[in-house]
Formats: sequence, C-alpha cells, structure tokens
Amino acid sequence: MLEAISNIDIEAIIDGYAIPWAINIALAVVIFLLGKFITGLVVSLVKKLMTRASIDKILVNFIASIIKSVLLLFVTVAALDQLGVNTTSLVALIGAAGLAIGLALQGSLQNLASGVMLIIFRPFTAGDTIEAASILGTVETIGIFTTTMRTGDNREIIVPNGQLFGNNITNYSKRATRRVDMVFGIGYDDDIGKAKQIIKSIIESDDRIHSEPAPLIAVAELANSSVNINVRPWCDTSEYWNVFYDMQEKIKLAFDENGISIPYPQMDIHQHKVA
Repeated sequence: MLEAISNIDIEAIIDGYAIPWAINIALAVVIFLLGKFITGLVVSLVKKLMTRASIDKILVNFIASIIKSVLLLFVTVAALDQLGVNTTSLVALIGAAGLAIGLALQGSLQNLASGVMLIIFRPFTAGDTIEAASILGTVETIGIFTTTMRTGDNREIIVPNGQLFGNNITNYSKRATRRVDMVFGIGYDDDIGKAKQIIKSIIESDDRIHSEPAPLIAVAELANSSVNINVRPWCDTSEYWNVFYDMQEKIKLAFDENGISIPYPQMDIHQHKVA
C-alpha cells in the first residue's frame, strides 16, 4: 500500500513538475541560443549595409553594438518568460532604470547625439582645419562623445561634440582653393597706379597664385593716414599661409625699392602763440 502511494506520488511529481520544467528550460535555452544566432545575423547584415553606404566605421560599430544589446535584451526577456518569470515587472523595471540613466546622463546623451550627427553629415573630417566653439585647430579624431583637435602651437584640445554641433563651424580645408585677403596702405603723395602695377607684377610672377579667378587689386579706402589697396589673389588652400607671408614681405621690399611709402598713423600738432 505504502509502496503504491510512493510510486503514485513520484510519478505525479515527475509528470506535474519535473517534465514541464525540463521542457520549459529546454525551450528557454533554445529560444536564447536561436535568438542569439539571429541577433548575430542581423548585426552582421546591418554592418554590411552601412559599410556599403560608406558610413564611418566608428558609427557602424556603435550602431551595431546598440542593435546587438537591444536584441539580446529582447531574447533574454523571451527566454525568462518561457521559464514562467513575470517579465512585465522586469520590463517596467528596465524602463524605469533606462529613464533614470537617461536623466542622469543628459549631457552625455547630447554629446552622443551630436557625435552621431557629425559622423553622418560630415561637416569636417580628420585632418581638416576648422574653427568652432572658439577653437581654431586641426581635427585629429572624431569620437562618439568628443572630438580631439590640435592647435597651431601643438596643444591637444578635447571638445564635447555638443559644443561643436551646436555652434557655427568654419572649415578652412573643405574647399580646394582660398582667397588671400591683404591690405596695403600707401601715402597720399605716392603714385597709386605705380603701386598697383608693382603689386600686379609680384602676383603674376608667383606660380602658386591662380589666374582664375583673377586677382583683385583695387583702392578700398581713403583712410586717415593712407590710401588702402585691397589685394585678393586666389591659391590652393594648402598654400594659403605661405602665399600670405611671402606677399607681405615681397610687396614691402618692392615698395621700398620704388620709393612707395607705407605710412603709419600720425598726428600733426600746430602751435599758435598767443600775445
């Protein structure tokens, strides 16, 4: 009698609990493994599509990691649900935690969004010389949260992406050519035509200066102490500063040789004797 009862109880336990739990565990493992496999396929496909679209590698890896984390989270929740875990409370907890983290990292998320926008729209790339957020320098690297820049005196500055994307960006390297803007002042007693001819001959003798667009040489202002002549030739962007510095020196020396003065601000004082 006791043996029969024991046999019935054991069979009931096996049929009512052991077998269903074993089935649920097996199904949960299958769901997790299958979901992980499908996640890998989806991430791989997304990476290939973004790479073919010539999207920056940093952004490709970042988006792929986000997609992988989200999909694995869904797979884990599905596996736990198969085991009978109350996933409704778990999802609510995850949502609340995500909201709290989002509020705590609001500034970082702004930099993150700005970094994604910078990588997608590419207002500048590594190696470009830009002026943004009151900083002038060469872009070294563009990250998800920050951009590293190198100044002319070789200082490294790390700028949050939010400050870059939220302000005006001047890219000095984007165009192949640049106009060199210079102003030379001559005295009121000097020959304007002669001064312009000297400047023109110096510009024409420099192979770095383009003939098109034609360089501008024109009187711009009758200032207090000088007649100011605007000189605006075009050159390759990489030669901008070399042309600027060379023109300053060559034109000054040529003016000295030809008796053209470059006046400096001065004031005439007249004294009157009072009886």
